[in-house]
Amino acid sequence: RRYPTVELRAETFNGSTHVPVPSDGAFLKALLFELRLLDEHVFVEQRDTCTRINHSSVYSVSTAAGELWPVLAFHKSGLIYACVPLVEGTLEPRPALLSVSGLSQGLALLLGIMDYVSPSRKNEAEMNAKLGQLRNLLIQACPLGTPLNTNIRSLNSSFEDIQEMPADKDQPAWRSSTYKGKPQVNVCITEKVKCMQYDQRDVVDTWQVYGAVNCKCDIEGSAPNVTLSLNLPTNAPPLQDIVVHHCVTSVDPAMLMSTSAEPLHDAVYNGPYKFPFIPPSDSFNLCYYTSQVPVPPILGCYQLVEEGSQIKITVNLKLHESIKNSFEYCEARIPFFNRGPIAQLEYKVSYGQLDLSREKSLLVWVIGQKFPKSLEVSLTGTVSFGTAGKEHPTDYVCTGNTAYVKLYFRIPDFTLTGCYVDQHSVQIFVPGKPKITASRELISSDYYIWNSKAPAPMVYKPLLD
Repeated sequence: RRYPTVELRAETFNGSTHVPVPSDGAFLKALLFELRLLDEHVFVEQRDTCTRINHSSVYSVSTAAGELWPVLAFHKSGLIYACVPLVEGTLEPRPALLSVSGLSQGLALLLGIMDYVSPSRKNEAEMNAKLGQLRNLLIQACPLGTPLNTNIRSLNSSFEDIQEMPADKDQPAWRSSTYKGKPQVNVCITEKVKCMQYDQRDVVDTWQVYGAVNCKCDIEGSAPNVTLSLNLPTNAPPLQDIVVHHCVTSVDPAMLMSTSAEPLHDAVYNGPYKFPFIPPSDSFNLCYYTSQVPVPPILGCYQLVEEGSQIKITVNLKLHESIKNSFEYCEARIPFFNRGPIAQLEYKVSYGQLDLSREKSLLVWVIGQKFPKSLEVSLTGTVSFGTAGKEHPTDYVCTGNTAYVKLYFRIPDFTLTGCYVDQHSVQIFVPGKPKITASRELISSDYYIWNSKAPAPMVYKPLLD
């Protein structure tokens, strides 16, 4: 598929250095040659020289008009997936791959196409049918050359239930199709907690909570009205920095004024948070929020000290008594950077089990699904290392004794803010009794405990007068 608007933009960006995309036949022949699928047994210096070893799926393809770059292509299960991403800037000097946003967008689109096509590769009739539908799917996924939805399998394979203009004048543009069946609403509150703990007197620990309320509303009608309320326990910190989906029809302005950039005061809005909306057909995030919770869920202390050829480590973790002691998983990972493989390990854990990674550069302390009754666990150990190789992790930040423990956990049916959806408060103005399902979860995200015996790489010191 070609996008003339994209090609025109490329010509505008590159001026006299622009290399146009050749005809389909010429492009395919040049690409097969570059991928060594054409004349593969013939040595061609331009392509096969040792000075041109490609370490990525991004190629420079030789055409009659010059070198066409970047061409993103890979060969998988007998099919070639390829696209030519737009570089929004000059090509001379050639920019770094990481700076070209079109590459990641193009790769996501190609992987979505591969995910859609590849399950049928052994059935020729099914494969041909899917390839025939692919053009229609690309019109939805990438209408004007910019990928809007890379999950090709989730798209409709025909245009029957895609309406250019809603049949009902009251139907909003974001409801692309109408649902038939028993009404049901699924709501899930996901909170992620980020944390930096230092266990040092002159450095302030920091933690942040980010929440998202995901909804999937299967409701009949062209423009059904739904009202959903988020509630907080008494004396819970208010929700702040609230951002709502465009389908929300009205909201209390005071709700949107609460911001974490300002100190909390008595007049702050603390609920209930009501959201009237006309839901899209698919799953969507109704709103996002933050909150200034008083304590992190798990308090930790990490000490790493070098003694000759060995290092001694101590890790103490304590679950706060206000946190639900029921995890889907909970583990602490202790990486050792810029060192060789762990040659000798002596340790003692008060709870859970300690595993050594296959590369012998990471200790994984599996705490499990519950903390003990004391809510405290500890690990002490002595580690010595062998000779470092290329396969062992390096880090320019974590040098010497600057090191961390990273926590990974998920607590189902719990939020750190206490935020919940009262199923009885969900109002749906449609006939029939809808089925309401509400769930919530707390997940760790970048939860670090730094070695208190070494300087942390990034600190938040209190402001002094």
